[in-house]
Amino acid sequence: MPSVPRQRRKPEVMSPVGGHAQLKAAVEAGADAVFFGVNPLPDSGRADGTGAGFHARAKVGFEAEALPEMMRGLHERGVQGFVTFNVLVFDRELRDAERQIIHLAESGVDALIVQDLGVARLIHDICPDLPIHGSTQMSITSAEGAELARRFGANRVVLGRELSLKDIERIANQTDVELETFVHGALCVSYSGQCFSSEAWGGRSANRGQCAQACRLPYEMFVDGKYRDLGDARYLLSPGDLYALHQVPDLVRIGVDCLKIEGRYKDAEFVALTTAAYRQAVDEAWAGLPLSITPQQEQDLEQVYSRGLGPHFMAGTNHQQVVRGRAPRHRGVRVGTVTGLTERGVLVELSEPVKPGDGLVFDPANWRKPEGREEGGFVYQVNAVDGRKKPAITELRFARGAVNPDRVRPGDPVWRTQDPSLAAHVKPLLDASDPLYTRPVVAHFVGHVGELPSLTLRDEAGHEVTVTAPAPLSEARNRALDEATLTEQLGKLGGSGYHLAGLTVDLQGAGFLPVSALNALRREAVEGLTELRGQTPERQALPKLAEALAQTPAPHHQPSSINRLHVLVRTPEQLDAALAERPDSITLDYLELYGLKPSVEKVRAAGIPVRVASPRILKPTEQNLEKFLLGLDAEVLVRSGGLLEGLQDVENLPPLTGDFSLNAANVLTARALLDMQLTRLTPTHDLNARQVAELAGLVGPERLEVIAYQHLPVFHTEHCVFCRFLSDGTDYTNCGHPCESHRVALKDERGVQHPVMADVGCRNTVFEGRPQIAGTHLRDWLDAGLRDFRLEFVHESPEQVREVIAAHRAFLNGEIGGVELENRLRVVADQGVTEGSLFVPEGFDVLPALPML
Repeated sequence: MPSVPRQRRKPEVMSPVGGHAQLKAAVEAGADAVFFGVNPLPDSGRADGTGAGFHARAKVGFEAEALPEMMRGLHERGVQGFVTFNVLVFDRELRDAERQIIHLAESGVDALIVQDLGVARLIHDICPDLPIHGSTQMSITSAEGAELARRFGANRVVLGRELSLKDIERIANQTDVELETFVHGALCVSYSGQCFSSEAWGGRSANRGQCAQACRLPYEMFVDGKYRDLGDARYLLSPGDLYALHQVPDLVRIGVDCLKIEGRYKDAEFVALTTAAYRQAVDEAWAGLPLSITPQQEQDLEQVYSRGLGPHFMAGTNHQQVVRGRAPRHRGVRVGTVTGLTERGVLVELSEPVKPGDGLVFDPANWRKPEGREEGGFVYQVNAVDGRKKPAITELRFARGAVNPDRVRPGDPVWRTQDPSLAAHVKPLLDASDPLYTRPVVAHFVGHVGELPSLTLRDEAGHEVTVTAPAPLSEARNRALDEATLTEQLGKLGGSGYHLAGLTVDLQGAGFLPVSALNALRREAVEGLTELRGQTPERQALPKLAEALAQTPAPHHQPSSINRLHVLVRTPEQLDAALAERPDSITLDYLELYGLKPSVEKVRAAGIPVRVASPRILKPTEQNLEKFLLGLDAEVLVRSGGLLEGLQDVENLPPLTGDFSLNAANVLTARALLDMQLTRLTPTHDLNARQVAELAGLVGPERLEVIAYQHLPVFHTEHCVFCRFLSDGTDYTNCGHPCESHRVALKDERGVQHPVMADVGCRNTVFEGRPQIAGTHLRDWLDAGLRDFRLEFVHESPEQVREVIAAHRAFLNGEIGGVELENRLRVVADQGVTEGSLFVPEGFDVLPALPML
């Protein structure tokens, strides 16, 4: 894309708040903005029965009724409030979503953070003046992705956490959409918006605010069918935490508009410490000063919550660093190593001071499975054993029975997970009765002898208030009013939330004004300015859902008796098997691009329509893949929103099919995506089988292609387990490409092995080991008019490919029923089958449905 000039401005520091204590901590530590969820209005909410609002942290949210007053308080302190609306919204929820959107707009929120493209457009229609921020769950990793979000009403996008500084700079140079990046907090191993592990294994979706954190569970690695001992690494998908404090100067230079701290489940101490640190870093970088964060401040950040801090992807790809694999939880600060045991305590070689009251844990990953209970407790006695020895050994004693000595061994790392002195560092922020962090105001005083004096205060956002004294300025008998006196008196803004950043004066004559009158003038101006800042913005928010549904074209369903099987293969051997069965189309989803062209020609020579699958993620340096895919002269299965946007200006496009990764969960999104030159669309995996059938009725079944057999792609990661655990390399330039010569699977605690495959960008997909089958739902889908069914293969053998295709063809031809189809597939599968995301929960039918259009 061509270079686009960006308006450079000081980035906002945005903090997470999951409760009122966190809210106060963020404001007093200097946050420019906070983000939070809002619970549903009475008698409304989501269709999954959770009672949650439309936000991606189902367990934390503020009450909707309290929102207007909450926003007033934030605005009085100069802080913006951004509300998360970052879930996929189902058709049966659209009416309640509209009610919630109107309430949020009328309550004065400063922006909505949105994942669902159709809902973003609906928000823009309801209230054009309400800013929309594209959530990181839009999986935006390119300027084209940002432009797609803008197409649907967004003025800002939250970039994927997998981008490097160079990637971010390239995007900033190619779009003037506002950019927001995460700088601190937990990392998802999967691209946000592309994780279906919770959906596959728990019936709860990360795209619906119910992440089950399957990435934090232990896994065993199998390479070419054999167990691979990885020593102390068991948590193969659990990343460390992002810590980009030292990258702040670069982010400021690049022109990023907002730096975001993750952690709405974290406590007020975490919010206070992280906000204060990034506030300081941004202020110093903007002023051109070097970062002056002290080692103690950095240790406090590690102590308050850390799985291991690092810049990770932001500093560039290094697969040896992102996932250490020893533990999935808070570690805090490493304070020493166990050297032995005494009758009443543990001998430790300390690297950091330890004191009574510290909470310690002994890390046993060197010698036993770390998922078991770890020993630890609060220290009650610290005894120096022999200070003359170097290094010094210290005996640590705990409460009786707190630590089982049989489960602690020499060599175990010792971590301080809790430090009671940390509370003292943040207590002023949490307990302050008067505002601690203040916003700048400039003042202008007019004092002409014989006329009423006036004072004007103006804040950094342009709010301005002028107040006038009740009595004229009199002649001075002694000392006349001067600029120094005015500066001293008007600068007394303690307790107001402001500080005087500048003063101009217009004095005529030697005037006199009592200090009490000047103070009263200042107080009146401060009160007026605060009231003005807290006013709810004037907006008009009107219902638009019915209009949006009416304006979209009604489905033109022409009943067809022809059922079509579309087969997706990932290896040349699977391709040969598929060709023998002659499906209605074949899609090629290969790791190796060089193998695509011969395979495309092979399928075409067989007289079968051929498609090529795009990657789900395209970074700024990968945009040439668009030309490569188009150059194959084949249909394209579009998996990337950025790619779809980039194709809109291309002439003579081949037929395009939108895939599940575009996350079409409702009629608004589906129709909008179909309008972007898509022939058909595959719904998101967040829909159950009944919802898929209902969506067919809303958009027209001929516009949908549904997946009847697949291994659900549970994780889609930038982190490469091939590089991390099968090489000493850091990225594709020096890893030796083990992904090209080895098959890898991750075995979970239930004993199921989940295959892992890499794509052309070295990104890994972990697939559910059991095929997800739609056998019991196919009859309902056929009754709904659906005729295009896809079968996707991962590690299946050619024989399995043929048997799966043949079984589905037999069903569609009426030769066998759904039960027999399931039985045949169960025999073919190595590890059993699953209904997975297609499961329809009990009671789903009682939820209100949209009328069929």
